[in-house]
Amino acid sequence: MASARSRTPVKENGTKFEEGLNIFKSDKFDAQSYVQSRCSLNEKEIKQLCSHLLDLKKASAEEMRRSVYANYAAFIRTSKEISDLEGELSSIRNLLSTQAALIHGLAEGVHIDSLSQSVSEGSTASSTSEDKEPSDLEKWLVEFPDLVDVLLAERRVDEALAALDEGEHVASEARDTLNPTLLLSLQTSIVERRQKLADQLAEAACQPSTRGSELRAAISALKRLGDGPRAHSLLLNAHFQRYQYSMQSLRPSSTSYGGAYTAALSQLVFSAISQAASDSLAIFGKEQSYASELVMWATKQTEAFAFLVKRHALASSAAAGGLRAAAECVQIALGHCSLLEARGLALCPVLLKLFRPSVEQALEANLKRIEESTAALAAADDWILTYSPATTRQSGRLSTTSVGGTTAFQHKLTSSAHRFNLMVQDFFEDVGPLLSMQLGGQTLEGLFQVFNSYVSMLIKALPGSMEEEANFEGSGNKIVRMAETEAQQIALLANASLLADELLPRAAMKLSPLNHSSYNDDLRRKPERQNRHPEQREWKRRLVSSVDRLKDTFCRQHALDLIFTEEGDSHLTADMYINMDGNADELDWSPSLIFQELFIKLNRMATLAADMFVGRERFATLLLMRLTETVILWLSDDQSFWDDIEEGPRPLGPLGLQQFYLDMKFVICFASQGRYLSRILHRVVNEIISKAMAAFATTGMDPNSVLPEDDWFNEVCQEAMERLSGKPKGINGERDLSSPTASVSAQSISSIRSHGSS
Repeated sequence: MASARSRTPVKENGTKFEEGLNIFKSDKFDAQSYVQSRCSLNEKEIKQLCSHLLDLKKASAEEMRRSVYANYAAFIRTSKEISDLEGELSSIRNLLSTQAALIHGLAEGVHIDSLSQSVSEGSTASSTSEDKEPSDLEKWLVEFPDLVDVLLAERRVDEALAALDEGEHVASEARDTLNPTLLLSLQTSIVERRQKLADQLAEAACQPSTRGSELRAAISALKRLGDGPRAHSLLLNAHFQRYQYSMQSLRPSSTSYGGAYTAALSQLVFSAISQAASDSLAIFGKEQSYASELVMWATKQTEAFAFLVKRHALASSAAAGGLRAAAECVQIALGHCSLLEARGLALCPVLLKLFRPSVEQALEANLKRIEESTAALAAADDWILTYSPATTRQSGRLSTTSVGGTTAFQHKLTSSAHRFNLMVQDFFEDVGPLLSMQLGGQTLEGLFQVFNSYVSMLIKALPGSMEEEANFEGSGNKIVRMAETEAQQIALLANASLLADELLPRAAMKLSPLNHSSYNDDLRRKPERQNRHPEQREWKRRLVSSVDRLKDTFCRQHALDLIFTEEGDSHLTADMYINMDGNADELDWSPSLIFQELFIKLNRMATLAADMFVGRERFATLLLMRLTETVILWLSDDQSFWDDIEEGPRPLGPLGLQQFYLDMKFVICFASQGRYLSRILHRVVNEIISKAMAAFATTGMDPNSVLPEDDWFNEVCQEAMERLSGKPKGINGERDLSSPTASVSAQSISSIRSHGSS
């Protein structure tokens, strides 16, 4: 079924290929214009095309490697069976030749006897001839077995082989002239001595005390005897027995550390495989059947080696989450194994496949340890930003420390975030095996889940969010210390944003082979290199998305604290605008209290953020932008508010419309002056104003006729911002138009209703 599926796309590709060639078959084909049309790419597109072609090349090589390894075992098994079959056919042919010679000899003997009986018995006695002297050949035939036996007894292998070859030559030359009985005797003697010599050589090859040169001589002699498959198997078995004997002195319990055991075992096993490959090539050459048997044998030894390493070194490290210890064992084994590639034995994929489950187990246990350790610190974290305990603060807002000749910048984090960052940095120290095992994606996914769990704990630290996040995946039943003050709550955002934007992506750069070598050199100079890999760009996007959950919860909680009282009553109702037309004498034009309080809260948060987000002011701006949007979007979506405005028992009057317009203008003014006026906020405010003016127009009056000029609104808003921020007018009545990030005067906000959000 799989082959049928694979033929279908091949056929379709072939059709598309033929269609693509039609342009070259046309009589109107212009080579010059065709080349120009195809070479109109700019430099960026050419680089992208080259990158795409390199990716296709890598994917093709990987697919070919997988196909080879997927069918290699069957190919080797078939080759070995063919080789064995050839040996059996050769034996059968020799047996048939021996049987034919025997039958021929018997037939000749019967024919001679019949001729002898036809002669007169009397003439036999009278014609008896004198005894003849034996010929030289007959003398040699008599001495040959004894000569070979002496050579075998004295283990003079080369001379015995030469004698047997001479016997074969004589038997071949004298096949037609020699007496069949003598010929059969010679052939039987040669076969018996050959077998005896082969057994003698096999016995010598199996002895552990046989030296390397003696082993190669014995195997070479056995191959000359015509038993190549047996000789090659004996060669491999001899090397196996040798390293097995050497392993008896290697005790796993005698080593205090898995890397030492792995190194010693790797030296034994892969040295034996290397020597076996060298001997096989020297004696048998590159013949396919022998090379295939060598590969199968080497693969089997590698699998046995991997089992021992997993049992005595990797198992304990993986179970305890010792990723560095497990990685070191894998690196040692791969280092020895890779040396065999020079001899044509690519066994590293075998090791990687067998070691992968153990490394995955160590990876998961290590990530679990990071999560649990961070959670334990979060339960007692005071949510105060400090520099790392391992560094000494220098001048300025950032501390620096020299590591390996490069300057690393230290940022402020709380204690749990410092632990999280340090454990992640340590986690990425040994990523070689993770890359070679193609575990980079799994590593990033696991780290994202751990970070997501940490963000969930930060969300639980926000007052009022326990019920909302209790069932969030990854938060579990972990106990987290509450962040009571605004400074502590903003510190939660500082933790998450710094980890997601800088620290984690910088650490994950070690998983990128292209950037690994130049990681330290361009750490601060070219931060955009962190986004080169599409997979890491997507991973960073997911980190930022997780931080957005915390940011949304933070803004939602502060917006709710601003809008509602502790008893659940709302500070932002339609009545505060509808009832204004009944109290015209008591009016003092200024923004409504809730929007004044929003301005004060944003001002206070801007001051805190200026100290906590040094070098990352954009995040602070986006936070203030999101909080302002949350309040205004809530007003826009409050259906009960708009039902009262549009369809309530009392319509919105001119004074109420003017106050509502003033409040919205105030929001636009302080957001614009604070540089956190977003297009979304501007659009929603305009929609709200249009909606209120449309509701007022249903009374029959023109909204524009009752509203003052924009200059009046701008002046009232500016005076309110100066009063609330404690900034008096400048000399000669000029206003200070600086951004509202200064501290708020206690006297200026004494008349403002305060909330318990801080």
